[in-house]
Amino acid sequence: MAVVLAVESNKNQRLLYEHELSAEGYEVITAASGKEALNKVRGLHPDIIVMDISKPKTDVLEAIGVIIGRSKHTPIIIHTAYSRHKESFMSWAADAYLFKSSDLTKLKKIISDLLKEKSVTASA
Repeated sequence: MAVVLAVESNKNQRLLYEHELSAEGYEVITAASGKEALNKVRGLHPDIIVMDISKPKTDVLEAIGVIIGRSKHTPIIIHTAYSRHKESFMSWAADAYLFKSSDLTKLKKIISDLLKEKSVTASA
């Protein structure tokens, strides 16, 4: 079972991630901030990370840099409502950038595709 770390400051959105992604067969771990995400990455080694970048939480962009430095083979998806972060240098390091929607169909597809790609790369 693949482990998904969902980093989201909004509690209701974290619950949505947990519910929807668990139903897809993933083990879901959540974090409310970039700092909390870094602590969870160290101990739990997720297979993929979904991160929101909200206005006041710029620590998530910093966390992306740290995560990539430590675990460059862990795919990162930025899932946010803010398009302006797409121009940020740190967001370029993410494997996917997706605008938020209450329908998580696109997010689930990207997670599945990136995990398949990671599996193929690891076995090659």
